Amino acid sequence: MKRRAILRESRLMQAAVGVTVIAAPTSAALADAPQAAAPLQTHVKSHRLRYGQAVVLDGRAPASDAGQTVELAFASSASTSWQAIAFTQIAPGGGFRLSAPLSTSGSVKVSISAAGGAAASAAASASSPPQRVAVAASLRVRRHARELFGPRRIEVQGVLLPRSGRHRVLLQTRSGRRWRTLARGYTRSNGRFALRYFAVAAGNERLRVRFPGDRSNAAVTAPAGRVTVFHPSVASWYYDGGTTACGFHAQYGVANLSLPCGARVQLSYGGRTVTAVVDDRGPYVGGREWDLNQNTAAALGFGGVGTVWSSR
Repeated sequence: MKRRAILRESRLMQAAVGVTVIAAPTSAALADAPQAAAPLQTHVKSHRLRYGQAVVLDGRAPASDAGQTVELAFASSASTSWQAIAFTQIAPGGGFRLSAPLSTSGSVKVSISAAGGAAASAAASASSPPQRVAVAASLRVRRHARELFGPRRIEVQGVLLPRSGRHRVLLQTRSGRRWRTLARGYTRSNGRFALRYFAVAAGNERLRVRFPGDRSNAAVTAPAGRVTVFHPSVASWYYDGGTTACGFHAQYGVANLSLPCGARVQLSYGGRTVTAVVDDRGPYVGGREWDLNQNTAAALGFGGVGTVWSSR
């Protein structure tokens, strides 16, 4: 019995020694293994930018990384490669700010720069998650106020930035609460474009050019001026010294049978143009569309019965 107890105790001691021998190198390996770098915390000030506007990132790193260089990297939407676009150093408290202008949409991220030597290489895995930034294109369109006497072809020219070809652009006009497309076209290789449409209907149209956006850049619009199309119509004039059907006297008044009271119309005659207001009903003579009050007729140099150009 005594011998068996001694053998059992000897086997337990051997097992304990074996466990110690196996566990010791495991603990040492864990102690020597490189620790994962703490992620960099970053905040993009705005995820939607104008063309050429700087993206701004405020960030924070562990205070122990103070003095290290951080880089701002960018990958365009059309590419998978990252390019360093800005550098700065981490402040003593761990904070930093990076900024750089962008001309296309893409993703940005911040990482410890490998140019900082061995210490930086050890922390190179510290990188912020990529964040998307949308950059609007830029439209440069010259605004014109055009007056057309009769139907005419209109051309609107401009340039889209960034300059490249085959980007779709639209010429639009305001129609009620919506924009109606008048013409479509594409940019040339230098970014320039020309949009054409045939203006027929009498009236005053507000124009704009729209780039609907694509993978490289977000949508953008630019005003392109106004177009007023005049049509010929027969007018006479009268003295409105009495009451009017609309109940008021406009300085430059005009009578019409169908337009609502207060409606504005541009009238042109002999190279002069006046914006008149409908304040009365008439004329009641067949073939005539307008009766100009004395002020409107005098401003236009109009007398008797004749043809004027009107925007309605």
